[in-house]
Amino acid sequence: MKTGFTIIFLIVFSGFITAQNKIEIGKKAPEITMTKADGTSFSLSALKGKLVLIDFWATWCAPCVEEQPQLKTMYETYSEQVKNNQFEILGVSLDKNKESWQKAIDRFNINWIQISDLKFWKSPVAKLYEVDELPFNVIIDGQGTILAKNLHGKELEEFIKKSLTQN
Repeated sequence: MKTGFTIIFLIVFSGFITAQNKIEIGKKAPEITMTKADGTSFSLSALKGKLVLIDFWATWCAPCVEEQPQLKTMYETYSEQVKNNQFEILGVSLDKNKESWQKAIDRFNINWIQISDLKFWKSPVAKLYEVDELPFNVIIDGQGTILAKNLHGKELEEFIKKSLTQN
């Protein structure tokens, strides 16, 4: 009897923990701290007050690489909002090879913030954000609240445009 109660308690409790950690719209985005390509540390909380697109990607992910030119165009389209500290993209790479990651940053002339722990799928941040496929993204507001997740293409651009015009 006692063993049965313990098992039920553990199942319910583990479900509670999982539910608390879900990346869901309306919840606060967990903090991310990783290393930029130049070797310095960077934390998501440094972008407080901005609309932030957290873009999980990797150089070995073909759909991710295909999205980079669109993200570049979007970043340049909203460059005035970037200059006025209203919008930012935070690229979180799930690469494991720093040289490949740096070459991709250079090749696509990516001028938004790029961070990685170079731990591939073993990255604790990937687990924290429940990233099980790439590309994956999360959009947060200035208070760090998740507004949307996994938007791509025209849907992503429309969401960013609408969010920036509402502020």
